[in-house]
Amino acid sequence: MKLRPALLPLVPALLCAAPALASESETIAAEDTVEESVGDAADPGAISVQSAPLDAPAGPPSFPFARPVFDETWATIGIGVGMVPSYAGSNDYIAFPLPLIVGRVGGIGVSPNGPGFVLDFNSPKPAFGPRKGARVAFGPAFRFRNDRNDRISDEVVARAGKLDAALEVGGNVAVTFPNVFKTFDQIGFGVQARWDVLGAHSGMIVEPQINYRAPIGRSFALQVQASAEFIDDSFADYYFTVNPAQALATGLPQFRADGGLNRIGTVAILTYDLDGKPLNGGWAITGIGGVSRLLGDAADTPFTSVRGNATQFITGLGLAYTF
Repeated sequence: MKLRPALLPLVPALLCAAPALASESETIAAEDTVEESVGDAADPGAISVQSAPLDAPAGPPSFPFARPVFDETWATIGIGVGMVPSYAGSNDYIAFPLPLIVGRVGGIGVSPNGPGFVLDFNSPKPAFGPRKGARVAFGPAFRFRNDRNDRISDEVVARAGKLDAALEVGGNVAVTFPNVFKTFDQIGFGVQARWDVLGAHSGMIVEPQINYRAPIGRSFALQVQASAEFIDDSFADYYFTVNPAQALATGLPQFRADGGLNRIGTVAILTYDLDGKPLNGGWAITGIGGVSRLLGDAADTPFTSVRGNATQFITGLGLAYTF
């Protein structure tokens, strides 16, 4: 599988919007289940989610009519297909598969991070009510990058030669505020810093991000993210410089690239829970649409300005199962 980094950094949770937002929709789903199953129960002591404390204990309460899937350990697996540029700056688009795994194991959260993952050492326990106060997430971040390593659609750019794959390792920190515009929504501000450990581009990437997530009714959940990408000179030189040998092979003008602000973009992810009860896990469909703009030398390099386009799009559709 070859994933393109042109737009994947915009999508740390392409298919994971379902589990990411399902946990925030637990109270909605639980309340709906209570209303449907208990109704006008004569017993005044009948269980009610509304009467549960806002910060629930480690395990969610046991309901005889619904078994919540989100507890200390849960997972979502899935597969999707997306259309992304052939390389960062290309105007040719390719289809690729998107495998997914996301969840919470032993109190540690696991989330996709483009072709990679992020761990959250401060993953919250399940809660059956609106959360209170800000929460800080932190942990290591990993991303695999194989831009212009394979499936280069442009024959001219392909003559510049294939690049080596990079493995970027670093850290992620974010602060999240709940119930900002409506109950159960949240807005988060975070940043990642990563370094290539395989000696491909041997550079550093810094990515600030803003995320907004909210359940919409019983079945839908929305996630919107805006992000930017800052790169150093080593990264820029590896991916965007056209050296004399490459200029001779491609006919493109020589170009020397420097680091700086590399990209800005936004993406929206809409998830539909197939049975309308995200509390119980199960199947969900996720759709995605996004746009980003390459800036600075990433836009000025002949790989983009002559052979491609600085404006990049992404679309995708996926199916996931939570248990």
